[in-house]
Amino acid sequence: MPLVETSNNNKLRNPSFDDIYMNLAESLAQKSHCVKQKVGAVLTKDTRIVSLGYNGPPAGTHNCDEEWPENGCARDRKGSCSLALHAEANAILYAAKNKVDMDGSTLYVTLSPCLPCARIIFSVGVKKVFYLKSYAAYKGIESDEGVDFLTKFGIQVSQYIPETNV
Repeated sequence: MPLVETSNNNKLRNPSFDDIYMNLAESLAQKSHCVKQKVGAVLTKDTRIVSLGYNGPPAGTHNCDEEWPENGCARDRKGSCSLALHAEANAILYAAKNKVDMDGSTLYVTLSPCLPCARIIFSVGVKKVFYLKSYAAYKGIESDEGVDFLTKFGIQVSQYIPETNV
């Protein structure tokens, strides 16, 4: 990461757009009402933010931490939230609702995409995905199926490694 000089000769980090967008995704995750896992997403195009999202139920329904504070919302037969939309799906749906062209865009998400979200990401033309943590590790499954799917079909997917040098 480039360093910039300040007037008193101290060196400060000049954050990259990747750093800024992943930090924003982490901050957005804190808006989630999910009891199990908070996830944030930032959709960008040409270094501009085009949409944001975090996991949670559709607007106008129940917030999991308020309605079911102990265990979260009911689970479907595969053990997933029966009510929540994933962060990347929320960001993509909002962009679509507002007629944003997502072809060639980049997605920053705090948890790697699950397979259903990966299919949506591919379908709207996202070309690059950065994720912070592994969905497979979180769910205790063998592989990141969403990452595997995206990679197989030519989408550039990278785990974001935060810069530790200041």
